Amino acid sequence: MAHTVSTAPTVTAVAHRGDPYRVRENTLLSVRSALDHGADAVEIDVRVTRDGVPVLLHDSTLERLWGQDLRLDRIRHEELTELTSGGVPTLSEALLDGGDHRLMIDLPGSSDASVRNIVGVVRECGAADRVYYCAGGEAMLRVRAADPSAEIALTWTSLAPARAALLDAVKPRWMNYRFGLVSRELTDRVHRDGMLVSVWTADTKRTMRRLVERGVDSITTNRIDALRAVLANSPAVKAP
Repeated sequence: MAHTVSTAPTVTAVAHRGDPYRVRENTLLSVRSALDHGADAVEIDVRVTRDGVPVLLHDSTLERLWGQDLRLDRIRHEELTELTSGGVPTLSEALLDGGDHRLMIDLPGSSDASVRNIVGVVRECGAADRVYYCAGGEAMLRVRAADPSAEIALTWTSLAPARAALLDAVKPRWMNYRFGLVSRELTDRVHRDGMLVSVWTADTKRTMRRLVERGVDSITTNRIDALRAVLANSPAVKAP
């Protein structure tokens, strides 16, 4: 039976890939900058190298960020370190460097093996209670299989509700939507279904204010300082 989520007026501020307008995304410096500028949580992208080491990288290749036209899954971690002068951190490094702060792990290009490796590293670092995962249904089913207690934000790109069978299998705490899809009606429906609403990736203050008014529970942004300013000046939002 569906139950209603308490809709206390608080909004989690999530920094997208760190603080990418100041520092190169998915690096330790970018994560630190985001936390310094008020992020409640930092979203990072995690893939694995050829030898199965989870590292922070959104793209399948090194070309955009590191100027190397090489696929990550075809190079070993030692080679990656040499090619980027150590610029691409491992997930272990990010977890240890982040202290007690929350990390939202996105899983682009995941496989059964990569998810097992990633969840295993989170467990080994003692970080399971401060990590949650986001991606589409297939990836989140893998996470649920690897960790029955994992906190999940199911990324959803349609206004149509997710199938009941998928929700029963994934058991998400959050529904994670592209910001342009979100209306008050959608937010209310998700809350009635017993879940929270997270949105990505809102970068203008006007959009952020509109999302707050529509009752979202979390906003992911590339401009964490702007979001923090909006939340601080919104009468509808309590300080965390």
